[in-house]
Amino acid sequence: MANITAAMVKELREKTGAGMMDCKGALNETDGDLEAAVDWLRKKGLAKAAKKAGRTAAEGLVAVESSGHHAAIVEVNSETDFVARNDNFQAFVREAAKLALNTDGTLEGLQAAPFPGESTTVGERLQSLIATIGENMNLRRVAKLDVTKGVIASYVHNQVTEGLGKIGVLVALESEGDVDGLSTLGRQIAMHVAATNPVALDASGVDAATLERESNILREKNAGKPDHVLQKIVESGLKTYYKEVTLLEQPFVHDGSKSVAQVLKEAEGKVGAPVKLTGFVRYALGEGIEKEEGPDFATEVAQQAGRA
Repeated sequence: MANITAAMVKELREKTGAGMMDCKGALNETDGDLEAAVDWLRKKGLAKAAKKAGRTAAEGLVAVESSGHHAAIVEVNSETDFVARNDNFQAFVREAAKLALNTDGTLEGLQAAPFPGESTTVGERLQSLIATIGENMNLRRVAKLDVTKGVIASYVHNQVTEGLGKIGVLVALESEGDVDGLSTLGRQIAMHVAATNPVALDASGVDAATLERESNILREKNAGKPDHVLQKIVESGLKTYYKEVTLLEQPFVHDGSKSVAQVLKEAEGKVGAPVKLTGFVRYALGEGIEKEEGPDFATEVAQQAGRA
């Protein structure tokens, strides 16, 4: 029996994209022969993942999961919406969101988490799923929110099934007030976030580069005016910008006469305690992914089959 080293397993994983335990098993079966192990994995259908890794995956699902004062949100991508309706894919995404509740909230932490009922990690389970289903998939991002007291409300837009959809939102409300009232309020704000896509909670959270860009635009549009006038224009313009893009200052979608901050203040009387919105997360499926030009995956398959 050959001595199977970690370096050998690593090299085989890089060549095939198969899971660590599958690679180790292949090397054991082939007495440490790397090329024979590649063939063994191919015969088992476990070396497909690497061939698909270069294809764009911008479809898939966003999942939310909560437990007490903790909640998590994940995005898992696939190449086609067809796979997003696959029961095995949905089960994986749902399980990944549950596991994220007990991780450190990082992608690396979730990928390394043990997958229930199997001697694999979440990352390795996804590689096996790629081999089984035949599409590139990607565990793209994960986030967690926590509160000491209060609620974390969630909302899923374009829901495919419970907790899974195209847009997912988490909203954290710190409060000692009535939980039912806080839950209702939190869900309304989560729906607001899904609709308006704020860039930050308040002005302090807006990226400095974004503010500089907005300021430069205002200066260029008003070029030629005295400096003291230009400064006031920029200040006024940024205040308007904050009302458009920061959650607390945005007009509430359920009542445009009030800002979200005003709605929170008014809610304190109803729930019987101060309410502080401490954070939110909004994931829209595929946002920021540059899709390849040319035929989509279904067309590509048809072309290869000689039907296009």
